Amino acid sequence: MPAWVCRTCGVQQAPTDEPPPACAICADERQYVPPQGQRWATVEELQAEGRRIEVRDLEPGLTGVGAEPTIGIGQRALLVQTPSGNFLWDCLGFIDAAGVAALRDRGGLHGIAMSHPHFYGVCVEWSQAFGHAPIYIPESDRRWVMRPDPAVHYWHGTHSPIAGLRLIQCGGHFEGSAVLHWPAGADGRGALLTGDTITVVADRRFVSFMRSYPNDIPLPAATVRSIVATVASHRFDRVYGGWWDRVIERDGAAAIERSADRYIRWLDGRVGES
Repeated sequence: MPAWVCRTCGVQQAPTDEPPPACAICADERQYVPPQGQRWATVEELQAEGRRIEVRDLEPGLTGVGAEPTIGIGQRALLVQTPSGNFLWDCLGFIDAAGVAALRDRGGLHGIAMSHPHFYGVCVEWSQAFGHAPIYIPESDRRWVMRPDPAVHYWHGTHSPIAGLRLIQCGGHFEGSAVLHWPAGADGRGALLTGDTITVVADRRFVSFMRSYPNDIPLPAATVRSIVATVASHRFDRVYGGWWDRVIERDGAAAIERSADRYIRWLDGRVGES
């Protein structure tokens, strides 16, 4: 039986003979079902349409993994390479043999985690391609696991899946929304991999925080303050968002602080303050 991939969000479902009647992730208020209705594809169909995995080395020890053309939301994943093993942060709704070979050339894959359910993609396919590498998902987001698998391991709060990396649950966008702290990144200054938990915006001096990005639903001030406080005790200089080139190269911690201040000023109506 095929495991169908939602063309709108890129998240793969449990195998069924026929496409599911709906995608629970897209039916949630944080996502959407397009006007033409729910549409599905298999990984094989996506490959036949000409998609391929695109790999870019972004800095020593970090490789971006995306699809061209994109699928779903269009995010790219990040492969963090450490002396203890390689870890895939965020996932996408596509996989092919060339992409698997590219990761093998860089030392393989020893674990997977995602910032939030919109980025679960075909994580089980990537796990199976690397000997059922463990997939780490926050307990709070268990209900959003559309393709259950024995490789899935649940965690809460903080978790170190590999020495030198720490998963941090921040909440906000989803209750289990998380970031990955990589202290060795950015030439030892530290990097924070954030996906949509703390999204790097087009003006790469800033980030933002939302319950729903496509539907423009904001988060309350208290939640934004909580997210910022959760990451504040971790040392980092660089911030990697969820898409190609959405990176704050330096002073990322300060960018998050000033972005939160700006966001909360507008929520509170204090628009004339600097």
